[in-house]
Amino acid sequence: MAPRTLTRATVAGLAAVALLGSAACGSGFDDNSGDAAQSSGPANIQILIGSSGDAETKAVQEAAAKWASSSGNTATVTAAQDLTQQLGQSLAGGTPPDVFYVDATRFADYASVGALEPYGDKISNTGDFYESLRTTFTYDGKFYCAPKDFSTLALQINTDLWTKAGLTDADVPTTWDQLTAAAQKIKANGQVALALGDTRDRIGAFMVQNGGWLMSKDGKQPTADTAENLAALQYVKTMLTTGLARYPKQLDAGWSGEAFGKGKAVMTIEGNWIKGALQNDFPNVKYKVVPLPAGPKGQGTLSFTQCWGIAAKSAHKEQAIKFVEAMTSGEQQMAFATAFGVMPSRQSVRDQYTAAFPADKPFIDGVEYAQGPVNAPKMDSVLRDLEAGLQALANGDPKTVLTNFDKNAKAALGGS
Repeated sequence: MAPRTLTRATVAGLAAVALLGSAACGSGFDDNSGDAAQSSGPANIQILIGSSGDAETKAVQEAAAKWASSSGNTATVTAAQDLTQQLGQSLAGGTPPDVFYVDATRFADYASVGALEPYGDKISNTGDFYESLRTTFTYDGKFYCAPKDFSTLALQINTDLWTKAGLTDADVPTTWDQLTAAAQKIKANGQVALALGDTRDRIGAFMVQNGGWLMSKDGKQPTADTAENLAALQYVKTMLTTGLARYPKQLDAGWSGEAFGKGKAVMTIEGNWIKGALQNDFPNVKYKVVPLPAGPKGQGTLSFTQCWGIAAKSAHKEQAIKFVEAMTSGEQQMAFATAFGVMPSRQSVRDQYTAAFPADKPFIDGVEYAQGPVNAPKMDSVLRDLEAGLQALANGDPKTVLTNFDKNAKAALGGS
């Protein structure tokens, strides 16, 4: 499965989220019943994370132990087998961990039923978090939770295959027209130009580059059926139908990074997680990373992020906030970046990060023009329908894909 492909939640996980929503009405999520049980003394903080692997688990456990030792508290870090399922069940059951990872794609579901403590403004120097990340974790005007890190999309180019196609640094595309021109030269040389993921988490970047997106900034209104989005999908469709781009399954690959690593495409669009994947699976591939080509309305990319959620029902909110404060310090974020490859959510360590990881500069620069995920609750079935439309885009009608999204989203939002 592609890293950070956030559309394939398990059936059990989705059921847990649905259970959370149905339980919310009588759960006390929307009152302050948890406040009375709070303790201001030493506490045993329970932390649930969705880990990318042993390196992340170890880094968070070590950071938590350091905080516990200095604060007089105890901190227990558990790496979930399925974060969506386990977190949804614990929230619905009234026994949540104190602190937990909240993926941006799930944030609105949890915030809308009062499961999260809106503590964001209690963290010091909140203006140091990138604005796009603060916006992602804002619901009904409240900044709920501190973003822990983020990723963005950029363009990867296989330098050996690029040269083989007769292209030079002067051909590196910075616009859609240049992307098309380079892709045509690559195709004429008998190669596939672009491996493109068949989801909104990749194709959506083209919408942003043309000034569009699926939802309004406040998450209240669907905005898919616009001329800007239609032109973006028509451009992608043309790339697909003319053979300039291919979906991973057309290249016998599970995700675009695999197709790229196998040399089945000269370019791909992926996030900074591709670095570790290529190092592990295709260490001999030579490539470079450049910003995504700008569209008619300018540069655009997508961001993927998580926040440190605190349960509204936690009895240890004061200590939990102090824990998050420590985890989101610039020093600690740089330690996490070194340990498992994430990008810090604080702007104050941006130069430090770029100096340490210069090849990743296009990724971190992308935060300035990045669009976060759909920020509305109860959108699972709507997004699944959208994904199906995008997967069939080469033979489908882009207009229908967009009108269906708006219709389905309005129905979902109306029932919230």
